[in-house]
Amino acid sequence: MPSDFGELARLSSAQAVETWQKIMWEIQDIQPVKLIVGILACDESALAISRGVLLDAYGEADMVSEVWPFDMTEYYVNEAGPNMVRQFMAFENLIDPGRMAAIKHETNRMEQDLVKRIDSPYPRPVNFDPGFIEPSKLVLASTKNFAHRIYIGDHMYAEVTMTYNKGNWETFPFTFPDYKSGRYNGFLSKVRQAVVRQQRELKK
Repeated sequence: MPSDFGELARLSSAQAVETWQKIMWEIQDIQPVKLIVGILACDESALAISRGVLLDAYGEADMVSEVWPFDMTEYYVNEAGPNMVRQFMAFENLIDPGRMAAIKHETNRMEQDLVKRIDSPYPRPVNFDPGFIEPSKLVLASTKNFAHRIYIGDHMYAEVTMTYNKGNWETFPFTFPDYKSGRYNGFLSKVRQAVVRQQRELKK
């Protein structure tokens, strides 16, 4: 199949039409992506327990972020208290992005199990936000529908939270305030670099 439009132009009319039709209807292979989970925890102890649960479920984490205070919204205060912390884990093995609905169900069950394990006065001491990073974007899964989210099956939704363009992470009006602040961009860029490298290696 021609690799560029110049090569296509050198074909006969019949050949060009046939080739162009093949290009238009060609189904592209799905590229594997990097699983990332954002953890919100009521304190550092709950955070440590959460990391262990995720490692058991998804294998080695090749990147773990620093810990940040979750202080840009009070949305979860009644669920996890006023001193929440945020951390991200990115996992070594790439995944099929079609697994995101199932993974969101899995992390929901983990949250419920952790309520019993973590000694906390709060009803939801841990909140997992699973998603994935590919070269052009960060996607997060959600149980909630909204104008900017699409249905991904099995009662789950997903959104493009941020895009990566010309060396920068770009946000939207709906992007969560902590993501919009830019404080996570350095870590997210490292994860992006890893998935670019891993995808390139798979093509060799």
